[in-house]
Amino acid sequence: MTVPRIGLTAGDPGGIGPEIVVKTLARPALLPPAAYVLFADPAVIGAEEARLGLRLGLAALPAGAPAEAGSFLVPVPAPSGPVERGRATAENGESSFRAFEAAVAEARGGSLDAVVTAPISKTAWALAGRPFRGHTDYLERLYPGAVMAFWSERLKVALFSHHRPLREAVAAVRADGLAAFFKALHRALARLPGGPYRLLAAGLNPHAGEDGVLGREETEEIGPAVRAAAAEGVPVSGPYPPDVVFLKALGAKDAVAVALYHDQGLIAFKLEAFASGVNVTLGLPFVRTSPDHGTAFDIAGSGLADPRSMGEAVRLAAAFSATGS
Repeated sequence: MTVPRIGLTAGDPGGIGPEIVVKTLARPALLPPAAYVLFADPAVIGAEEARLGLRLGLAALPAGAPAEAGSFLVPVPAPSGPVERGRATAENGESSFRAFEAAVAEARGGSLDAVVTAPISKTAWALAGRPFRGHTDYLERLYPGAVMAFWSERLKVALFSHHRPLREAVAAVRADGLAAFFKALHRALARLPGGPYRLLAAGLNPHAGEDGVLGREETEEIGPAVRAAAAEGVPVSGPYPPDVVFLKALGAKDAVAVALYHDQGLIAFKLEAFASGVNVTLGLPFVRTSPDHGTAFDIAGSGLADPRSMGEAVRLAAAFSATGS
């Protein structure tokens, strides 16, 4: 039986990434049939297996893309030296970046259907001299139409801008960019199961500007962008007051709330689905998902990391891969 080929990365070695990856792969009965290909330093994974008392039994990746279900390892050696847990270091940043880069290269070459990434530290990437504000920023350089979105059973959110300072994010709220974003998001969502999806655009100001009394962005930028995209067939409406748009999307399986900046969308999403939500990059020729949380340096090495979001990221990657998204 042909199964999806799903690459995984273990994230920052100093965070909880290796732990949640090992915990997830150690319970194959809870995962959909797939060829799971882990890109990681064997020493990091081996140490995590020993610490948790788990054994993955990862096989060496055979020549050519694997077609049978199982777990495989592609060694991506980390920089020499001991792994420091609980903080961002250049060595750990370089390690996580190398593994991610290798997995993406395989996906771009057609050897993988999906890539599932454990959390990285943006600070560690910066310390390593890698000029990207995270996974999505890297992918946007390769695929300019990439969109950061968050997926759960009851709430789906897409971000117009993500890892940008708030001042920059507000300045980017312009009609032409927003209209192009709505169209790109609509095209990306058309490839996913469960659609067609409608877009609910958030406003920027309290009460969506109150007809210009509390801000002009809704009347001068967001509203015109919504109307322009809708005129081209995009099922988008709004702008809705930011304090109600997520309630309108909650429980509506065909609705995607469009947030204008990172925390506007993520506060609502993580309140609803912190342990089960999934970060999805839309608009790529392959599937990319990840847990919706970070490196959790404060509990790294404690064995307390919850792998549920990682498991959901794997399951969603498999489901989306089956549709060719």
